[in-house]
Amino acid sequence: MDLNIEVKKFSELTLTELYDILQLRSEVFVVEQDCVYQDIDGKDAEALHIIGFKNDKVVAYTRCFKPGYYFEEAAIGRVVVKESERKYGYGHEIMNASDKAIKDHFNTSNIKLSAQQYLIKFYESHGYSTTGEGYLEDGIPHIAMIKA
Repeated sequence: MDLNIEVKKFSELTLTELYDILQLRSEVFVVEQDCVYQDIDGKDAEALHIIGFKNDKVVAYTRCFKPGYYFEEAAIGRVVVKESERKYGYGHEIMNASDKAIKDHFNTSNIKLSAQQYLIKFYESHGYSTTGEGYLEDGIPHIAMIKA
């Protein structure tokens, strides 16, 4: 089953889509990763939302920011795929769609993200390279990665 990907500004999200996105982020980043942190951080209104639907359910997601908002470069964050859907390669699809959305909406291919260190090879497969030293973010080892 193919992933149906939509790109939306915050104001274009339906209440159901927003609820489903927040539920997926909480399910993975708070519950699955056992990480108590404030996911709703006040930045969603400024983000471009890349949403992967399967059978009308949100199963993959990222949020993207214009250059200068989060980092000097454009940014991708909250990269997430529902655990039961990871075997289908949807992480690759949502990353490809996110890279394209940044190019289409912000006219740049210079992108930075904060990667969980165990996903370095995944992001490298999309053209990202590590930069700087690793660091802890909410108790999880991360490293900055850039695609130029």
